[in-house]
Amino acid sequence: MIYNGLNNEEVLQSRALHGKNILTPAPRKPWWKLFLEKFKDPIIRLLMAAAIIALVAACFDPGSSYVEGLGILLAVLLATALAFANEYKASKEFDILNQADNEAAVKVIRNGQPAEIPKCDIVVGDTVLLEQGDEAPADGDLLEAIALSVNESTLNGESLPSRKTAEPVSTFATTYSPNVILRSATIAEGQGVMRVTAVGDATEIGKTAREATEMNSEETPLNKQLHRLSKIIGKTGFAIAAATFALLVARDAIAGTPFTPSYDTLARLLTYFMIAITLIVVAVPEGLAMSVTMSLAYSMRRMTRTNNLVRRMHACETMGATTVICTDKTGTLTQNHMRVQAAHFCVLHPARPYVTEEEKCLHPFIAMAIAANTTAHLDPENGATLGNPTEGALLYWLHKQGADYQKIRREATIIERAPFTTEKKYMATHIRSAGNKTFIFIKGAPEIILTKCTPASIPESTQTMLQNYQQRAMRTLAIAYSTPPDCPPGTLDEQLHGMTFLGFVAIADPVRPNVTNAIKDCLRAGIEIKIITGDTSATTIEIARQTGLWSTADEAARRHITGSDFAALSDDEARERAAEIKIMSRARPGDKLRLVKLLQQNHQIVAVTGDGTNDAPALNHANVGLAMGSGTSVAKNASDIILLNDSFNSIVNAVRWGRSLYRNIQRFVQFQLTINVLALLLAFIGPFIGVPLPLTVTQMLWVNIIMDTFAALALATEPPDSSLMKHPPRRASDFIITRPMATAILSQAAIFLALLLGLLARFNASGQAFTRYEQSVFFTVFVLLQFWNLFNARAAGVTASAFHNLKNSQPFIIIAALILFLQIIIVQWGGEAFRTTPLLLRDWITIIAGTALVLAIGEGLRWRKRHVHP
Repeated sequence: MIYNGLNNEEVLQSRALHGKNILTPAPRKPWWKLFLEKFKDPIIRLLMAAAIIALVAACFDPGSSYVEGLGILLAVLLATALAFANEYKASKEFDILNQADNEAAVKVIRNGQPAEIPKCDIVVGDTVLLEQGDEAPADGDLLEAIALSVNESTLNGESLPSRKTAEPVSTFATTYSPNVILRSATIAEGQGVMRVTAVGDATEIGKTAREATEMNSEETPLNKQLHRLSKIIGKTGFAIAAATFALLVARDAIAGTPFTPSYDTLARLLTYFMIAITLIVVAVPEGLAMSVTMSLAYSMRRMTRTNNLVRRMHACETMGATTVICTDKTGTLTQNHMRVQAAHFCVLHPARPYVTEEEKCLHPFIAMAIAANTTAHLDPENGATLGNPTEGALLYWLHKQGADYQKIRREATIIERAPFTTEKKYMATHIRSAGNKTFIFIKGAPEIILTKCTPASIPESTQTMLQNYQQRAMRTLAIAYSTPPDCPPGTLDEQLHGMTFLGFVAIADPVRPNVTNAIKDCLRAGIEIKIITGDTSATTIEIARQTGLWSTADEAARRHITGSDFAALSDDEARERAAEIKIMSRARPGDKLRLVKLLQQNHQIVAVTGDGTNDAPALNHANVGLAMGSGTSVAKNASDIILLNDSFNSIVNAVRWGRSLYRNIQRFVQFQLTINVLALLLAFIGPFIGVPLPLTVTQMLWVNIIMDTFAALALATEPPDSSLMKHPPRRASDFIITRPMATAILSQAAIFLALLLGLLARFNASGQAFTRYEQSVFFTVFVLLQFWNLFNARAAGVTASAFHNLKNSQPFIIIAALILFLQIIIVQWGGEAFRTTPLLLRDWITIIAGTALVLAIGEGLRWRKRHVHP
């Protein structure tokens, strides 16, 4: 047929009407907006409020210093800058990884002549020529199709290519119409001509991409917990501050101190107000924001080393809270490469049983029967196929057997070929071998090939074996041959009878290595796995069986559903079924997205994995979206984490790191709040017993900002351990401070308070002001109590010793040693800046040994839990 295509004027009109063939990229926020977004963190907001209060108080109180407020602002800026820098760097790495190519050449007919134009210049109405290996540049209707098969796995999730026809089709069993070609589909074999009907965002992939870029306002589990924690801290600080102010005023009233309008009364009330303000500032955990940020940043970088490119930092922790993983099948659980799973040949001995494993070796005639009767090509390095994937599986099997299919083809002369069609279900080739012998080789559906073979050449077990593989959702392909005495041109199809059966192969898209073990790890960790795919039910159930997700006890009626059946359910029915479903086959993007939203409504934390455009909306709306590194650009744009090695095992690593991250944050919260509760109690009790807190602003700055930052870094770098995957995920409603943590915080703060009040009482026995030496001793005792408690925090949540596996925690050892070293430097040489005086060696030994009882008691309690109450 002759096609004229569009002329230049029609091209301009079409482009003006329908636009260019470019997918609108997801809107990118400018860097300054990304930076300002970091100030939405609830802990950051709490710190900002504390900093403003401290700075305002310093303006009105000549005795106050701006250092405390400026120190808090410094902590805020460090935390926000670190969070911004990590995500910005990941964004740049993602851009490099995911460069789109809109300039790829496309063959079209314009002005009655064939031409090549960039993909972005395609317009509605263009006539596009499609050949093997091409990628469809837009959506269109087929005008002509010659033995055309199209790989639509990125759109429909099916492993096998779809057969296409130029004939109009009203009803069809496949996901998309057989006479339609969609953008991003690749031509597996054959050739065709299509007329473009949609370009850019109007294409099927464009619509899906638009759904995938919709803003998802779902708050992360960690942010919910931090928001709740910040509210509790803020309310507690203000409540204690208000109570302190009221109690101090009440004390004066009871003592009969007059409140007449005077300068003295105003000065006294201002003093009480400043004490209350100090309590608010002391209650705020200045190091918490830095701890969370450093923990997220460290996990983000470590996860990248394990092939998880994290695009959004909070996705690290959310993976640890995941309760359900909705995974695609093709390209995620499977390799998206068809491979021969079993081969059974008679090796030129008709009617004898198939050879045993011990006898198996590739006969040269079998290699010729396969190589000469295929048209696909193979990259032997990675097994990639140009052409029909089923033929690619045969060629890869030949390669693994040591045969050179290209050499075999060169030595054989093709006389005639009958290409495969859906009607015939076979392909035949008439060749002349290097020995000048002629053969006809045929391969195709066993039910067709067996009818063309002599019964004597077919082993008795053939039908049983074929049924066994077909029941396991494998594609079977039979092979036979004949030696015709004469075969006139154009009569090849008529010569296909009385042939000799050679054998058959079973082909499937194999499960990725380590997927089965990774799924077992997820199930052991209490995480549900659901397969959501566009592939057939039988194939999906077989893959689920191979990976251990499907057992004979599973009822297909409740555990499996098709996308169309799921779409027909009401919201209430679908919400109930969502919890039971293990497999959803023949699912479209809207079905995946609906399931994710329903699971989230059931209070599940949902992670979605996928590689195709059809996965993108669900990837975007999930709590965590995980795209395969080899996936489409639309899928990767919608994701939070990209699995660079396409391994499901990387998901298990992400869960392990996420759980470790949350536990490390909990450890720092316990460590930090112990300091804050202690400082709050000291500041609260001091005014009533007449003992001011003998810590200067610079000393408090060291404790609250610098030392806490070091402690945050030490705990953030703690690696995950195997026990993390032996427990179910935490509930989304669980508060970040558990009951054992609260008990530890309050009990440790109470013990430290008693020790420090006793020390203050001893220093204040004479009623005179504290000496520089006494201030130095108190400051050092205060810091070293927290130093040893840092080791207790390292073991929080476990019964193991604080020194367990310490050799694998070198950052912790280095940072702990640095804290002790800096404390010695500050005390010995801090001078006027820290208001300290050098201590004697005897003092240091006494303080270190005395405060080390904190760690000794913690070790004793953990030993008791391990041995007495395991």
